[in-house]
Amino acid sequence: MAKVTAISGYKPFELGIYKNDHPAVKYIKTAIKRHLLNLLDEGLEWVLISGQLGVECWSAEVVLELQDEYPDLKLAILTPFLEQEEKWSDQNKEYYEMISAQADFYESISRQPYQSPSQFQVKNRLFLHKSDCLIMMYDEQQEGSPKYFLEEARKYKDTIQYDIRIIDFYELQVIMEEDQWNM
Repeated sequence: MAKVTAISGYKPFELGIYKNDHPAVKYIKTAIKRHLLNLLDEGLEWVLISGQLGVECWSAEVVLELQDEYPDLKLAILTPFLEQEEKWSDQNKEYYEMISAQADFYESISRQPYQSPSQFQVKNRLFLHKSDCLIMMYDEQQEGSPKYFLEEARKYKDTIQYDIRIIDFYELQVIMEEDQWNM
């Protein structure tokens, strides 16, 4: 029974997405919502993200929408380091602030600003130890930053019962075709 689910995946530029109203975002959010609804039926209580732009923030939007129907569902944002949004555009900062202001829990794992990639490794390990499940948007055909977290999750799964659910491009293609069929 997954009580806490971590969600991660591509950053927007890795998908060629530069605006949150890009048509592909709708399909990504639909896939995330489907996975979360299945997990809610299994007792999901918390969704955990690090606040990265892209899949993680879009997931936060989905959680915030689902809270209308599932008021016990909670959103936690644990950033890998302080001020992760410092170098983002004003538009991205504003979007991130809108999401983080609505989170049920918000904290930085490291009490320092960015210092090294090890802060991401610490975040990945913490997320695995604090969650029962990982929803990862990743496709083996298109490498990107989620690869490292997924590799760590697969190693972790070798030692403990851990649920990994992958959203790949095939799943998104099916959702897109269903949407076009229903138009």
